[in-house]
Amino acid sequence: MRTGTEPFRIRPIEPRDDAAIAGVIRTVMPEFGATGEGFAINDPEVDWMCRAYRAPRAAYFVVERDGAVAGGGGVAPLLGGDAATCELRKMYFLPELRGLGAGHALMEQCLEAARGFGFRRCYLETLAGMDAARRLYERSGFQRLDAPLGSTGHGGCNAWYARGL
Repeated sequence: MRTGTEPFRIRPIEPRDDAAIAGVIRTVMPEFGATGEGFAINDPEVDWMCRAYRAPRAAYFVVERDGAVAGGGGVAPLLGGDAATCELRKMYFLPELRGLGAGHALMEQCLEAARGFGFRRCYLETLAGMDAARRLYERSGFQRLDAPLGSTGHGGCNAWYARGL
């Protein structure tokens, strides 16, 4: 249970957050070599996240620190997947937000939203070099997969995980 004393605040994305979260994504992804074709940085929805996550069975949350958007993450149906599987999508944090428990708190928020939408499994794609993120996923019950699921279009990702909800 959150106490309200955390040095961050999680809330649903609003239209005013689109530029800020696009900036977070475009700042963090190159830090891990995720540039060019096959990465989420090139998804058109990065510039209009609020609208993209108003779709049925989708939600995106931003994480604020000192009143500024410093991270975010969401869930949506897995493209090309079965109706019971969602994807944890575009979960990124600026360095000043890391190590404060925001990843765990946001993960719980996203998984709770996924359960509320009736999903029974959550899938995600990441990079082998995103070690802290991968540790968070594994601590959150995600298991490594040998191959990708669905049709996300993120061919640059080389690590895949899933967990039951």
